[in-house]
Amino acid sequence: MAKTFLIPANKIRQIIDSNAGCLATDRITIDGSRVGWMYRSDASRPEDSGWRFFAGDESESYMADTSNHNVYSVNTIAKYDPSIVPYLDSPVGSAYERLPDMQDFIRVDGWDSADSA
Repeated sequence: MAKTFLIPANKIRQIIDSNAGCLATDRITIDGSRVGWMYRSDASRPEDSGWRFFAGDESESYMADTSNHNVYSVNTIAKYDPSIVPYLDSPVGSAYERLPDMQDFIRVDGWDSADSA
């Protein structure tokens, strides 16, 4: 089944100076949810930024279905939710959460990306 993205590819303009990749869920790119949870892990390949973006309400079973997430350029996800841009230079191991009633992210200390693998 073909996906219908909230923002068509021809409407994605460059807003950050990077072509690095990331993982993001359909809750963001299809459903239009804001990023509610993001973390940066070690890159899995040279073109990977290590960033992983979620709406924050994805269940384990949702994530287990690989058709519910994909690899995108970080720029694409920044176009969907520009509020992530100030955090993109954060080091590996960084994690941020945005609660439903918040505009900004809060840093999640003591979180280990190995816990999510």
